[in-house]
Amino acid sequence: MSHARDVIEELRAPTRSLRQAAPEAWAGFGQLHDAALADGVLPARVKEVIALVIAVVKQCDGCIAYHAKAAAARGATPQEVAEALSVALLMDGGTATVYGPRAWDAYLDFAPAPGVDD
Repeated sequence: MSHARDVIEELRAPTRSLRQAAPEAWAGFGQLHDAALADGVLPARVKEVIALVIAVVKQCDGCIAYHAKAAAARGATPQEVAEALSVALLMDGGTATVYGPRAWDAYLDFAPAPGVDD
């Protein structure tokens, strides 16, 4: 299992428990999440790549895992993700040399294998 998949699995039970303990706040966050990442002028795949870059800058492994998975699921290409991660490097410098590769590895773990969807 990859690091990103491990992070998602590690967060599953405590997130479910906290969501049950504070359902209204979590429901509100869920609505915000869905609205912010829905297709609009920017396609959802681009929004997920943006979220992935922000996760790198915020140094959040959980956010990296979830948004890498979502970016792959929404059809972000390796070229889009790599180029966007270069913006994280520009804007965040040294720490992006650690969290950018984590995001790249997570994306590649969830992305379809080359040739699968060609």
